[in-house]
Amino acid sequence: MKKIEAIIKPFKLDDVREALQEIGLAGMTVTEVKGFGRQKGHTELYRGAEYVVDFLPKLKLEVVVGDEMADRAIEAIEHSARTGKIGDGKIFVSAVEKVIRIRTGEEGAEAV
Repeated sequence: MKKIEAIIKPFKLDDVREALQEIGLAGMTVTEVKGFGRQKGHTELYRGAEYVVDFLPKLKLEVVVGDEMADRAIEAIEHSARTGKIGDGKIFVSAVEKVIRIRTGEEGAEAV
């Protein structure tokens, strides 16, 4: 199994969710996060005062999928989250050793 974590722009969430549902993904976890990379930050004007926004709002999606579905999920996220502009985000993939559904005690693929 693989855990896919994606940092995306907030307004792309619905597009990504729909793309993942189309390939048969059942669920995901979404967290509001802040960060910066090459996009750095930007300056904004508030009541006449200029200030720097160092950390930009992003969303972090987490999904766990079987090995056979990982490439399709990565491709779906990549294509649906892309705007072609700086700050589109990143996708991280890591191996998952064990999954347990707390309610039933199911393990492995059945727990996902």
